[in-house]
Amino acid sequence: MDFVDLKTQRDRIKPGLDRRLARILDSCQFIMGPEVAELDKTLAEYIDAKHAISLSSGTDALLLSLMAVGVKPGDEVITTPFTFFATAEVVSLLGATPVFVDIEQDTCNIDPARIESAITGKTKAIIPVSLYGQCADMDPINQIAAARGVPVIEDGAQSFGADHKGKKSCGLSTIGCASFFPSKPLGCYGDGGACFTNDDKIADTLRQLLNHGQDRRYNHPQIGTNARMDTIQAAVLLEKLTIFPDEVKARARIGARYTQLLNDAVVTPTIAPGNTHVYAQYTIRMENRDQAQQELSKKGIPTAIHYPIPVHLQPVYGHLGLGQGSFPVAEAAAAEVISLPMHPYLSDEEIERVAEAVKDIS
Repeated sequence: MDFVDLKTQRDRIKPGLDRRLARILDSCQFIMGPEVAELDKTLAEYIDAKHAISLSSGTDALLLSLMAVGVKPGDEVITTPFTFFATAEVVSLLGATPVFVDIEQDTCNIDPARIESAITGKTKAIIPVSLYGQCADMDPINQIAAARGVPVIEDGAQSFGADHKGKKSCGLSTIGCASFFPSKPLGCYGDGGACFTNDDKIADTLRQLLNHGQDRRYNHPQIGTNARMDTIQAAVLLEKLTIFPDEVKARARIGARYTQLLNDAVVTPTIAPGNTHVYAQYTIRMENRDQAQQELSKKGIPTAIHYPIPVHLQPVYGHLGLGQGSFPVAEAAAAEVISLPMHPYLSDEEIERVAEAVKDIS
C-alpha cells in the first residue's frame, strides 16, 4: 500500500502531460516559458486572487512573503510551534525571531485567542498555518492583525484547495503561500510553490524578489534571490489542475469514510465550522502512537508523524529558552499524532483495511 499514490494519478494525466512536456522540450524555454504565465493566471482564477506568483518552493514562498512586507533583523513574527520547520526557519533566515503561540486542541491550528498577548512593538507579521489540509480560524486573526497594522501571511502549504467560509485557502489574508511539493494535494514533479495577494505593490515586489530583485533585465532595485518556477513544473501543475477539483472531492469523501470507521476508536480530525478539508494528511491521535506505528508497519500499512518535535523544542531554538511545558497543547499533539495513508485513489477496501488495523491496536 502506498502512503501517497502518485503513479495512478500520473497514468490518469499522462496523455495531456506528455503533450505539454513535448512542447517545452521542442521550444527549449525551460526558464520562464509561457506555461509559467499561464499557470499564474490559472492559479489566480482558482483562488479568486488578483495576483498569483508561482515560484520555486513553498519555503521560498514564505521567505519572499516576509521579505515583501519588510521583515528584517530584530523583528518578531508570530506563528505556531506545531508545523513543519520551514515556517519558523524563514523567519530566522531574515534575522527575525519567531514568537510561538500554542494551538487549538481540536484542529491543531494556531489558537487566535492567544495571539494578541504575544504582539509587541517588534511584531512585523503573523503566520497562521493551515495544518493538515484545513484553514486556521482566519477572521479573528485578520481582525487582530488589522487593528495593529500587521500583515498576515497564511502558510497554506497543506491546504491548497480547501475552503474557509466560502473563500479558498491562500486567498484569505495579505499574502497566501502554497507548496506544490509532489505529495501535496496539488503537487508538481519537483519543488514548487506560489504566493497569492490582492495587493499590487506586494505582487510587484514578489515578482522582483524571485528573479534576483530585477524590475527589468539587469536592473536591480532590491536584493532578491533565484526563486523562479521552472517551465516543466508549471506544465505539470497545469495538467494536474484539470483533475484537481475531482481529486479534492475524492479527498473529502475518503476523509469522511476514515472518520466514520475510526471515530469510536481514536481521536479523528475535527473540521471547524465553515471549513472544508483537503486532507493533505489524514491525521489521528493515539496515546500509544509509537507502538501503533510499529504494529501498523508489521501489517504493511505505511504511516508518518507530522510532527514529532514541536519547533520550539528543536535544538537550534534552544537559545529562546522555551523548554518542555512552554506550549502544552502542541507538545501533547506531537506525542500523539499519526498520519494514515491518504490520496484521492484509495479504494474502499484499502480504507477499510487501514481502519480495521488501527482499531485492532487502539
